[in-house]
Amino acid sequence: MKWSYLPPLMVYAAYGVSGLTGIVGTFFVKDYLDLSPAFLAALAFWAGIPWALKMPIGHVVDLIWRWKALLVWLGAGMIAASLLIMVGLTTQMDEMRGVMSAERWYVLAALLAPTGYMIQDAVADAMTVEAVPRVADAQLQKSMHTTMQTLGRVAVIGGLALVAAANIYVFAGTESFPKERKLELYADVYTAALIIPVLSVLGVVLHRFLKHEREVVEKTHPNWTVLGGSLVFVAITLAVSLGGLPHAQEIIFTGSFAIIVFLLWRLARELAPEARQVLVATALVLFVFRSVPATGEGTTWWMMDKLGFDEGFFGQLQLVTYALTLVGMFALRRFMAQNSIATIVAVLSVAAAVLSVPIIGMFYGLHEWTAAHTGGWVDARVIALINTALESPLGQIAMIPMLAWIANSAPPQLKATYFAVMASFSNLALAASQLGTRYLNELYVVKRGDYGALGELMIAATVLGLALPLVVVAGVRLLRLRTA
Repeated sequence: MKWSYLPPLMVYAAYGVSGLTGIVGTFFVKDYLDLSPAFLAALAFWAGIPWALKMPIGHVVDLIWRWKALLVWLGAGMIAASLLIMVGLTTQMDEMRGVMSAERWYVLAALLAPTGYMIQDAVADAMTVEAVPRVADAQLQKSMHTTMQTLGRVAVIGGLALVAAANIYVFAGTESFPKERKLELYADVYTAALIIPVLSVLGVVLHRFLKHEREVVEKTHPNWTVLGGSLVFVAITLAVSLGGLPHAQEIIFTGSFAIIVFLLWRLARELAPEARQVLVATALVLFVFRSVPATGEGTTWWMMDKLGFDEGFFGQLQLVTYALTLVGMFALRRFMAQNSIATIVAVLSVAAAVLSVPIIGMFYGLHEWTAAHTGGWVDARVIALINTALESPLGQIAMIPMLAWIANSAPPQLKATYFAVMASFSNLALAASQLGTRYLNELYVVKRGDYGALGELMIAATVLGLALPLVVVAGVRLLRLRTA
């Protein structure tokens, strides 16, 4: 691995380490905040909106390339502010409530962090292109970009695996702790997470001291269509969200989708016709794949209350997930290199549907039946671990070929812009997923302690998760479009 690869990998690793607070956040919300699964799905929608702004931020990175470190510092400040809010809520909640409600503080923290990570991610994406030297051999060039993007996913997943192991250590033997003692542990975790912004800043500091083999590229000029369209997007978002309009999320999503598709179309004109077709088909398939709805927080609460899963066991599940994801990304590298994204998405959709069956089965008593017939060996935890082990390598696979294709095909002077365009589009798909999740939770209402509708909710999410991607893949194949 080249030393030039290290700075962007450090920024990616910082994003991975952010998973340190995932488990404590889930338990804190359940035990201390009066928020419903539908509200949390709506909050996840708003938290995803900053990622739709990655397109103009990516263009800004291209415009101020020499000063990109300042953007990483800005993102680090926002991440630190979010973490300090959570430290305050877990140590000085009464004082924090004297300013505004704990729920509002939590919403503010939940919006600050993704904005900071998005800014840093836009810089890191462009740094991955700079880190790979240009060579005459096109196949070797593509292989090097694929390796760089794979290492980027490894840095993220490696960070997640590291903090999953840390969560297992922190919460080992805490099952009998009173809520007050667990709250102290939550505060310790949020305090330790302040290392995250430090790690990302160290990445750009290291980048400054390394020598890079830079090619001479055309100077980047402002694309006023991108910047102007983004300003319209921000104005619509602020006006609708602060104005309290009904169906605000739907309005913002529709407006965001229209603006981003328009900007994508304008930028696609920089590509050759064949590459433009690949970009459009790839974007369509990945959008639908990432926009399928999930079941929401109700499933996690059910696992806590009915299956007895605690913080330590959720840490074990995360560790299994991320460790096997790392293995899977290398083991399946040939599969990623030799198949189109359309094929990969179809395979992943079928696999996800099959692997959701055991979890649905446990809602209807599968774990009780298996435990009774195996002398208690195959209980809910064993089923969850086996299911997680089988499912874990699949999550990151679809993104790697797309990232490698962008790195290899984007105009050198617009590297950050093209990464950001596809990231904005794919993250808008996650916003669509959160909208769908909210709709499903409003149709199948799940409350704390009342999980009667959860089985139907899980079945509906599984059917949609299988059907929607397969339909769009079939459409792409019928139209004879090619994906990356």
